[in-house]
Amino acid sequence: MKFSKLSQLFLVSAVGLAVATLFSGCNLVTVDYLFVATGASAIGGNGSACPSGEIETYAVDSQSGAIRNGAAPVCSGGTTPTVLTVSPGYQNLYAANQVDKNIVHFAIADNGVLTNKDSITLAAPVTAMTVSPDGNTLYALSGSTSATLLVIPLSSGALASAPSTQIPMTIPGNPDDLVVPTGIAMLPSGKAVYATAYDLSSYNPGGITTSTAIPGWVFGFVIGSGGSMVPTPGSPYSAGVKPSGVYADPLDSYIYVTDFASNQLIGFGVYSGYTLNFLLNGPYKTGGQPSGVVVDPRGRFIYVSNSLDSSVSAYVIDLPTGTPSAAVNTSGGQVNTTDTQPVAVAVDPALARFVYTANYLGNSVSGFRLDPTAGTVKPNQATPYPTGIHPTAIALVPHGNHSVQVVTP
Repeated sequence: MKFSKLSQLFLVSAVGLAVATLFSGCNLVTVDYLFVATGASAIGGNGSACPSGEIETYAVDSQSGAIRNGAAPVCSGGTTPTVLTVSPGYQNLYAANQVDKNIVHFAIADNGVLTNKDSITLAAPVTAMTVSPDGNTLYALSGSTSATLLVIPLSSGALASAPSTQIPMTIPGNPDDLVVPTGIAMLPSGKAVYATAYDLSSYNPGGITTSTAIPGWVFGFVIGSGGSMVPTPGSPYSAGVKPSGVYADPLDSYIYVTDFASNQLIGFGVYSGYTLNFLLNGPYKTGGQPSGVVVDPRGRFIYVSNSLDSSVSAYVIDLPTGTPSAAVNTSGGQVNTTDTQPVAVAVDPALARFVYTANYLGNSVSGFRLDPTAGTVKPNQATPYPTGIHPTAIALVPHGNHSVQVVTP
């Protein structure tokens, strides 16, 4: 029965992708390339070549936001790719493979073609990563029961052979507790980086707990001259129970964190010395088990993927205070349905008009059109779009001469 249902879902998704391609084919303008990390291919015929993991490329139509097959998929360079990030100039893509504990660097061509360039193997799997605004440094979180912030130098996109700095992240007053790193975000100015983690010794559903420490945390670091890393005043900061994602607004003013266990969005203001303080009236309600968060490039809206509810929640940011409020859609609700179990969410950088989720159990990407005035979203043409097996991460780059949208204060 289960296999039959999955087969029907795949058929519907495959038809949807074909219809999207036909509708767009007459007047096709690609505005972005969308990259998805998957366990293996289900539609591209590349599964036998990359049985352990691949990066798939899709082209985003400028009018409808529908996606279609782009350049041929490439092997991820390891087993089970789980994290993707791109350099600020959109010329480099980095993929972290969980089983091989490596990061693989791909060059991005103007037509979206990926070329494997180099890699680095680490002591533990990477759970999150981001690139500095100048493109000279990759910051990565690694570990499964101990959290470490890695600083990896980049040279014209190429990875160094080893991290230049490794910073352990431990729980205040409980240095021996098991810590699981979950997310990382850098201020657009490049002045500070923030990493989320939770204490497995104090929050372990179905398992044994040995600590009474606060479970959820955000660690802040000021980036000084020469790349030095100094904890921000008061770091780390309590952040719910199980923080799962973190994102910074484009003005260095606010940090937003999803709490997977409490179904909440936690907001912080960024103050002198890059210290964090809770926003007023928070935390804010999300759907079930929020897995990822993104702020649109103009800094006006927040989108949260809810893995349990299979939905996206939309919020409008009050710019003076950072307070998010629900963006109610035409049906009178805040919930926007995706395919099954979205684990990552992203906004297209070229027009800031489309929102996408990677749906782990749906083996698909869901797409939405973003209303630039209200912040609400509605499903794109023919969504969801089929991908390879178990997509875990998503990243987009603008194509051609399309300018990247930024906030206007």
